[in-house]
Amino acid sequence: MLKSIFLRSHKQTFVMKKQLYLILLISIICTRCISQDSFAAVGDWLHTNLHEIGGRGVIMVWKDGKVVYSHAENKLSGREKATLKWMANQKGDEAQDELQDFSANTQKPIASCSKWLSAAVIMTFVQEGKISLEDTVGKYFVVMTQHKKGGITIKDCLSHLTGINAPPVILTLEEPKESLTLDETMEKIAKMPMDGEPGKSFHYSSVGLQIAAGVVEKVSRQRFELLFQQRIAKPCGMKHTSFGGELVVSPAGGAWSTPEDYLQFLSMILNDGKYNGKQILTKESIIAMQQDYTKGVKLDFIPDEARPWGYGFGEWVLEEGNGRGNVLSSPGLFGTFPWVDNQRKYAAILFTTNVNFSGRHNRYSSLKSIVDEAIGK
Repeated sequence: MLKSIFLRSHKQTFVMKKQLYLILLISIICTRCISQDSFAAVGDWLHTNLHEIGGRGVIMVWKDGKVVYSHAENKLSGREKATLKWMANQKGDEAQDELQDFSANTQKPIASCSKWLSAAVIMTFVQEGKISLEDTVGKYFVVMTQHKKGGITIKDCLSHLTGINAPPVILTLEEPKESLTLDETMEKIAKMPMDGEPGKSFHYSSVGLQIAAGVVEKVSRQRFELLFQQRIAKPCGMKHTSFGGELVVSPAGGAWSTPEDYLQFLSMILNDGKYNGKQILTKESIIAMQQDYTKGVKLDFIPDEARPWGYGFGEWVLEEGNGRGNVLSSPGLFGTFPWVDNQRKYAAILFTTNVNFSGRHNRYSSLKSIVDEAIGK
């Protein structure tokens, strides 16, 4: 009889466990369905705007410690394919490689999205006390002082307040590649004309971050690529992001990355500098990066698609908050649009390759509004 009671009890326990398992499984499936359904409008946006952003695109969203949405769409038109083949021919690359579908692991140049990464590298030196935001560049490069630019600070360099009248980024990309040394690069920048007073004149360009990167190279006696890998890429698990193998890299626009890699960097920014339990940037560094340093300064040059925004260190302030920006971004020339929303506690990226500037600001705004709505559901 005792054996019978034991078997009956064991059987009831097994049935209860099975029922609980089924309930849990159904709950998980329903949660996923609701989540994906919430983002249906985001997928619709990508489908509708696909040819406006180059025929290929990936959207990924991070919230609550994980990727909550990832969607890629690829449908190159005949004209887009012809353009990509021509570009591949100009670079001496295989046309087939240029025509590959985009996914979360596609590696492409990200242009000015690089600025956010580079500013993060430089801030690790600031928080370690190896350099100061108030350090003048003349302290590190005599050539800057010789050309009356020695008073520019590291802070000015990170926020495009150097006052240097640099050529537009698009023209810089069209220049022939030169194998310059660090000193030759600094001399080239030192000889550029000024169009304003340092700290009081905003001119969006590549030169400020180039100078700041040169400073940390000189302080550490290491190349910027290695510094980036050691201080940001490896701690954030960014296995497919780099600035290339040039002797002097372009910290303002020379990085290659993937949607997945860059989203991991954004998750670190969102989490006040922490990734997988490790503090990479201090919260103080993150907040310093997210201030708007354009208030009360002369706006000598600002891209049309960014005109309503302010600027921090390596990133645009799309929306101000209490003591720091609520929404931050660092869009690239080729159309990639990453952002962090501190208020709604999520990060996201639109990853693409395209140089269609027409209506770009409105597209960014509409996409973010749709993602905001999906997150809120």
